[in-house]
Amino acid sequence: MRTRLLAGFAIAVIGFLSACASTPTAAPSPTQPAPTTTTSTTPTTVPEVPMPPLPKVAAANETIVKETPPPPPPPAGVPCGAGVDACIDLSANKSWLLDDGAVSYGPVPITHGRPGWETPPGTFNVGWKDIDHKSSEFDGAPMPFSVFFNGGIAFHEGSLTDLSHGCIHLSPAAAETYYNALAVGDTVQVVA
Repeated sequence: MRTRLLAGFAIAVIGFLSACASTPTAAPSPTQPAPTTTTSTTPTTVPEVPMPPLPKVAAANETIVKETPPPPPPPAGVPCGAGVDACIDLSANKSWLLDDGAVSYGPVPITHGRPGWETPPGTFNVGWKDIDHKSSEFDGAPMPFSVFFNGGIAFHEGSLTDLSHGCIHLSPAAAETYYNALAVGDTVQVVA
């Protein structure tokens, strides 16, 4: 009997090993559960619960606009509009620095563009500064304390007797003051 039992066990092991060897090694595919149907004799309904009303918020649909006061006008005698940081009066050959509508420096004497190289009137923003600029257009001419506000037009140290090629010439002290006071983005207005 023992031999029969061992023989039966051996056959079972061989059959098991054969089955394992023929089984693919990939993960088995998921099986779909059998659809179930339920029969209910009474329909289930969820009772409707009323929602509380939304709170009323005053001005909920209005656009909020931040009110900023208008910039103060320049003081008497300064011909530029409100909110500028530097003002240039071409007809008077003067310039001012302003801070919140008050003169912080000036008026200082200037020279500006000669015929054919006129300084254009308008309102501009400081684009860039160079403390030791050399002109690429005029043979490396020195332009110390340059503050560019209209393309190639800048405040800079220069002659107060000779007209420029469009730039605003300032004395050495005024050019340094303008360079230190004005920042990129500041507003410069030129009036005729």
